[in-house]
Amino acid sequence: MVWKFDRFARSTKELINALEEFNSLGVDFISYKENVDTSTPAGKILFTMISAFAEFERSIIRERVIAGMEKARVRGVRIGRPKIPPFTKQQVIMLKASGLTYKEIIKKVKISKSAYFEILKKM
Repeated sequence: MVWKFDRFARSTKELINALEEFNSLGVDFISYKENVDTSTPAGKILFTMISAFAEFERSIIRERVIAGMEKARVRGVRIGRPKIPPFTKQQVIMLKASGLTYKEIIKKVKISKSAYFEILKKM
């Protein structure tokens, strides 16, 4: 039993493979939100149709995101995490040398824990 089956698998193929495996093991699949129960013939066909539409929707969203990112790149927008300014790197190194803990440093400099460790890794 799952809350919503489109979170169960990423593609119709994965869903159908899982469904076939469940069937071979004598396990029925129930989606609470969509009210789909594969122990019935109607539930089996409904499950297949809904999963196909869910995969289609994810594909459309993915295409739109990729197109939006490409348009942003053409306009010169940088995609990804922001770069850590050099002065922040120097500040982190100085604070570490002064004996502060990493928690004190990330709070003072206002960077993430991962950014802190990335700075130290590149030293």
